[in-house]
Amino acid sequence: MIPLMAMTFLISCGGGDTASKEKKPVEPTPAAEAPKDPAYEAGLALVAKNDCLTCHKVDEKLVGPSYREVAEKYAGATPEKITEVAGKIIKGGSGVWGTVMMTPHASLSQEDAETMVKYILALKK
Repeated sequence: MIPLMAMTFLISCGGGDTASKEKKPVEPTPAAEAPKDPAYEAGLALVAKNDCLTCHKVDEKLVGPSYREVAEKYAGATPEKITEVAGKIIKGGSGVWGTVMMTPHASLSQEDAETMVKYILALKK
């Protein structure tokens, strides 16, 4: 009778090591984590707040080039080049990435546009 009760108890309680069955939280991989750079985080917030994601994605071409393509093209950009690219975001234009025109973002400050450029450049693989 005792062995039967012990077996019933084990079956009703799961009958084994529950620690191995518990789901452990999945740790994010280093590649999935955003850099802990305040400029990166500020640029990401500005991109998300504006209409940028209507035409651009991080890893694939949409209407305009992917952010990674932009980061590759302008890798090692000087402060002057960052200022120039930020100006293109503000003024809009075409010709650099084909004939599709990028709409102007005249309400952006030069400083915010430069922060956005720095975020995009940080996405270089």
